[in-house]
Amino acid sequence: MRYEQPLFRPPSEAYSLILQATIGCSHNACSFCSMYKGKKFRVRSLEEMAEDIRMAKERYGYVEKVFLADGDALAMETDHLLELLQLVREGFPKARQISVYAGPKNILAKSEEELRSIREAGVSLAYFGLESGDEEVLKEVKKGATPEEMAKAGKKIQLAGIDLSVTVILGLGGRHRWREHALQTAKVASEINPRYLAALTLMVDKRTPLGKKVASGEFAVPSAAESLLELKTLIENLEVDDCLFRSNHASNYLAVGGALPKDRKSMISAIEQALRDQRLLKDEAFRGL
Repeated sequence: MRYEQPLFRPPSEAYSLILQATIGCSHNACSFCSMYKGKKFRVRSLEEMAEDIRMAKERYGYVEKVFLADGDALAMETDHLLELLQLVREGFPKARQISVYAGPKNILAKSEEELRSIREAGVSLAYFGLESGDEEVLKEVKKGATPEEMAKAGKKIQLAGIDLSVTVILGLGGRHRWREHALQTAKVASEINPRYLAALTLMVDKRTPLGKKVASGEFAVPSAAESLLELKTLIENLEVDDCLFRSNHASNYLAVGGALPKDRKSMISAIEQALRDQRLLKDEAFRGL
């Protein structure tokens, strides 16, 4: 396979075929993220993609899951994406899932009809970085969308029949705004009401604008215990229907998981136990992205 590094994928796509449909991120302005900073965004040609699919078919044969990288495949023109999805289906007719990253701006730029056509062409799951539901935090980290736009985008893509896996970042409000961040994130996530919801914990890259604020003392990163309090507050205030929640990402100090609202009490109990006995927390040396 031909990849322009670095290459990223969601943890749950570890065994998927990664097809690099775009290079970089169409937004690429988030102050906490360094993933695509070295790449200039572009959409790869259908000729390039057809060749990648041919090589993958020769190498792997049967493929069950396909993930379209890089940062946001929905940034491409709908006709281009639909042609690409046809190539994917022709190359891997038994694939049961095609998934993408999806940013709020690119979801909102598509019509409802376009999103439905993308679903009908095979995309069944989108990963959506909410990060925070707090307007001040979203503005500070330059996410490029308001809480209202986040909620609208999340609901819009699900109405097209595409399942949504939402991620939020514990600690993104810093020590001074952790409660507002947790409460407002729970509010917006509840409004979106996704099928899947995952919490990550902030890990600061010193090369990013946020990293520079940490170095200067302008931004204070919450401690492990403070991050757990934030996680507890988030879970306590989520009002969702049959949502699978996880905090098992490598960045987290504690892994909890279950279906909300059914498993809310057990997850909160696990967090409270870890707050009493912090030996249960992951050592800083073993955290990662």
